[in-house]
Amino acid sequence: MREIIQSIKNLSIGFKSQDGREIAILKNISTSINRGETVGIVGESGSGKSTLALAMMGFSKQGLYPISGECIYKSKNLLDLSDRELEKIRGKQIAMIPQNAGQSLTPNLKIGYQVEETLKLHTKFDANERSIKITELLNKVRLPSPSIMAQRYPHELSGGQQQRVAIAMALAGNPDLLLLDEPTTGLDVTTQAHVLELLNEIAKDTKTSMVYVSHDLGAIAQVSHRVIVMYAGEIVLDGDVRQVLRSPLHPYAHGLLNSIPKLSLPGLPAAMPGTPPQPDENSKGCSFYERCELAINKCNSSKPELKSLSNSQTKVRCFRHDKLEEKELNKNVDLILPQNSNEKRVLNLDNISITYARQSILDQILNRFSDKNITVKDIDIDIKKGETIALVGESGSGKSTILKSIAGLLSIKEGQINFKEDINLSPDVRNRTNSQLRGIQLIFQNPDESLNPSHNVEEILSQPLKLYFGLNGKELKKNIIDLLKKVRLSEKYLYRYPRQLSGGEKQRIAVARAFAAKPDLILCDEVTSALDVSVQAAVLKLLQDLKNELGTTYIFVSHDLAVVRAISDRVAVLYQGRLCEIGPSSEVYKYPSHPYTEVLLGAVLEPDPDLKPKLAAEDIVEEKPPENGCSFQGRCPRVIGEKCFKETPPWQISNQGNAIRCHINIKDLLKNQS
Repeated sequence: MREIIQSIKNLSIGFKSQDGREIAILKNISTSINRGETVGIVGESGSGKSTLALAMMGFSKQGLYPISGECIYKSKNLLDLSDRELEKIRGKQIAMIPQNAGQSLTPNLKIGYQVEETLKLHTKFDANERSIKITELLNKVRLPSPSIMAQRYPHELSGGQQQRVAIAMALAGNPDLLLLDEPTTGLDVTTQAHVLELLNEIAKDTKTSMVYVSHDLGAIAQVSHRVIVMYAGEIVLDGDVRQVLRSPLHPYAHGLLNSIPKLSLPGLPAAMPGTPPQPDENSKGCSFYERCELAINKCNSSKPELKSLSNSQTKVRCFRHDKLEEKELNKNVDLILPQNSNEKRVLNLDNISITYARQSILDQILNRFSDKNITVKDIDIDIKKGETIALVGESGSGKSTILKSIAGLLSIKEGQINFKEDINLSPDVRNRTNSQLRGIQLIFQNPDESLNPSHNVEEILSQPLKLYFGLNGKELKKNIIDLLKKVRLSEKYLYRYPRQLSGGEKQRIAVARAFAAKPDLILCDEVTSALDVSVQAAVLKLLQDLKNELGTTYIFVSHDLAVVRAISDRVAVLYQGRLCEIGPSSEVYKYPSHPYTEVLLGAVLEPDPDLKPKLAAEDIVEEKPPENGCSFQGRCPRVIGEKCFKETPPWQISNQGNAIRCHINIKDLLKNQS
């Protein structure tokens, strides 16, 4: 019998409403974590995933408190322990790796000092032993040159390296249980794949138990032995990772998996209808009743229990789970046809180059450009009306830099940006006309940072309507309500503030604000990266519907290559600010011609534990592009000689329509793939 590290029994956590009612966020949760086991916890935002993970450390979010139940670790209920008693457990025996390592590391302290602080707290090592242990920990998380890395500050590390430091700090006390709250969200595909590989090795070598909280089912598939699916504060499915992800026996889990875009399937994934119930919505029946296509009257009148299936370790909370065996996954997709019929150009990037380097006074006087390692160089792209073109690549590839320049937030150093009828856009947004400002709108990654928290929805949406069209009074109100209808929100949202909206609702308001200006071009910067899979599917469907209705053009930036596959007509692949490949999405994904495109697509995570990413190299971080030769020369698995290091590769066009920049003959590249 396997040793149980932690046991949760009938745990309920909640808060008191203004009228004194006790409202549960977690409802009668019972489960356990075995030694050496990695358990994935999945579900939509608000399902209780993070609340459960924090409770495993004896912690409740502000305003919440334990209503009932226990969280047992080594025969002690963590929820009954004092802060001083918990301090002896947290960090040493139970450790947590946060979502954003960059925010959890102290910016003005060197990496080595921060790791040493953790060792001082949780071990009895002397100074010499701590120094040896720091090197050992940084080696364990595969950071290059540990002695040099220890002397660096967090801002000198990439996102993946920062996450590795957070893992090293969590491992410092040799914990029995490691809690990971969305640890790879925001990382690009190759970095994410390498971090997950590292976590698997650590779990295997140390026998540490892990609880991995994520809305990314691809990541969950790669690290987990068991998966817990949560909905509305309850466990609705608990079972082996293969069973849960291949044959989900709860309608909600089935809907989640169908919401995920996949490389192997063209078109948009099927979005689940409806939204989760609010915590104070009491129901006699199943919490998923309103959204379930298999529901019957019994589901509305009686609450199903979490029961073990016969001859199986799987537990399911559903009266009709047997009916799901007849339903197939991944069949309901909306195909997108490439928008090639309209040849009218909306935007032209004419050999633009961008640098963050500051010019010397002499360079400014002579108006010369002396930076040899330009951040973005020689980008030449035509964008047609009504198409969606995606910019993809790892962090630091220049995707967002290009968007900022198009928006006028970052000056270009060479080339020009032509808008519509060959209007040369000023590189400074302050010098653009009102018509140009209206014609190009930007949707940011995080709506929390782009929506004014002191303005309600009506005030937020009224601003572009007043600014660009001079609307007021009843006409203004009517246009705001029409905008809300376009993004599938009702009139009741008019007087809500951003804090009263879910993540998906905030992003819909951000989309509505962009469309309020009736733009020709919308710049989408990682607009779905912070959303759970069901909300992501709904937002993608919304963007596509609005595009079909209004003929809008999108430039779509994303780390998620499966999302790009679903939404885009064309793809431009960037590495170190240089274009590597560009072509129709269907062809780039089917016949990736450039070696870097192959590396990117090989690292994509699928929600199947037996489909492992193909990692071409170590997690190498190149701080700047080479001065000469191919930009990918330092990591390319197919270097053919000195010309790769000395000569800029030529453009080649395949029969499929992909254009690549590589010294290897494109026919040979395609032959090697087959």
